[in-house]
Amino acid sequence: MQWVDRVGRRLKLRDLHILLAVVQHGSMAKAAGELAISQPAVSKAISDVEHALGLRLLDRGRNGIEPTIYGRALVARGRAIFDELKRGVDELAFLADPTVGELRIASTESIAAGFLPAVIENFSREQPHVRLDVAQAVMNAQHYRDLRERSIDLLLGRIPTPFDEGDLDVETAYDDPVVVVAGRQWARSRRLTLAELAEERWVLPPADTIAGILAAEWFRAGSLKMPRASVTTLSIHLCCRLASTGQYVTTLPISVLRSAHHDRLLRVLPIKLPVQLRPVGIVTLKNRTLSPVAKRFIECVHHTAKQQIRRSKH
Repeated sequence: MQWVDRVGRRLKLRDLHILLAVVQHGSMAKAAGELAISQPAVSKAISDVEHALGLRLLDRGRNGIEPTIYGRALVARGRAIFDELKRGVDELAFLADPTVGELRIASTESIAAGFLPAVIENFSREQPHVRLDVAQAVMNAQHYRDLRERSIDLLLGRIPTPFDEGDLDVETAYDDPVVVVAGRQWARSRRLTLAELAEERWVLPPADTIAGILAAEWFRAGSLKMPRASVTTLSIHLCCRLASTGQYVTTLPISVLRSAHHDRLLRVLPIKLPVQLRPVGIVTLKNRTLSPVAKRFIECVHHTAKQQIRRSKH
């Protein structure tokens, strides 16, 4: 019998599930408590998996249990196996009742403050019983971790161009131009330049985020030094509140200004920014089966984006 066939007959899903729990908690005792089984049962399950594979999967040290190189490889594949099984069960439930389901979304602050509420409003009309779990994402070097760990189904945010993540898929949803804003107290004036605002009190995003990189590109394109930020934040609410006082200058996506009547408190300053497109996209894990609910939500994102484009032209 081939090695793969032998393992296929001996390796049980239950034992693999127990292994994942042990690695997650770093302890057999904690895994046993989480799974409501005895610690000897956990120990036997791990032993059975190691025996079936003929490899040591866990090391026991002062800081608890850590997976070996073989354990890490099996755990990564095991998570994918159980994720696909869950999606299969979810799809069966959806086929039995297309009106229910659950979707886990991550969204950047600016999308959540502007575009996402309109998407949810449209989606909830069509699927009123689907539960949406929305987490806040920060677009930086680590922002795809939750997708890769399969703890979210999709991510909405401004994406870098070119997009160089080989294990991820991205669909462009819309372009969301960014403008410079201040309080309504600022008088209407001739066209300004970024250089003329160099000494103003700026509210800027962190430098290691997509928004921060985009802001730096504007000043670099004008051969200007990046102004010293009086406040550094990703909070759209804080940007709007500070700018509305008339004491600060900041940048906001157009979609945020259109929502929640921020345009009543803020004035778009007549500054022509260099064109630096960073489209808003839907990012998913490549080769991962999308649930029917996720597919419906993505369709709703594209539909809502087209709606807003049409409205902006009238």
